[in-house]
Amino acid sequence: MARPLTRTTPVFSIGLVRSIPTCLSAAVFAKLDRSKGPCQLTAPKIPVRQNGGSEEAPMALEIDWVIIDCIDLEAMSDFWCRALDFEHVWTGPSGGYLLAAKDGSHLRLGLMPCQDGKTAKNRLHLDLRPDDQEAEVRRLEDLGAQRIDIGQCGVPWVVMADPEGNEFCVLRSRSQEQLARHNREN
Repeated sequence: MARPLTRTTPVFSIGLVRSIPTCLSAAVFAKLDRSKGPCQLTAPKIPVRQNGGSEEAPMALEIDWVIIDCIDLEAMSDFWCRALDFEHVWTGPSGGYLLAAKDGSHLRLGLMPCQDGKTAKNRLHLDLRPDDQEAEVRRLEDLGAQRIDIGQCGVPWVVMADPEGNEFCVLRSRSQEQLARHNREN
């Protein structure tokens, strides 16, 4: 069953997503099905064995939110709410915060309290797609993010860290990406 998407900016997605999802639900593992219109997301079929056979069935899992461990919940909540235009909507029984997009897109980010500081490079990070990369990088720096060097060289994205050192990338704008693709093809 296809789920329609609407476009909002700025958005964030996990690195492999090529469309602009307004929710993380199934976005990483889904594919854009252009035969049903410009913004139809269809969950891929996965083999399911029933009675020894193999039948195609839609995937039954979806990413609901991404959770970041942090020491200072208030500071991190303030940073990510301002960075992504989210709001703190709920505090869980373990003290974690749920942040949600103000635009109704159902994007959510969780912040969980932890005692340990960050000691190594993240194994998972957010890729943020802005309308204007340079302006967003400056704005994020004003909010407390820092540009960092993790060994990247000649890449079109900017690697940054939030106030507790969690890495994320600011990608080129969609129009810059399309122009670069056009130039590579011609």
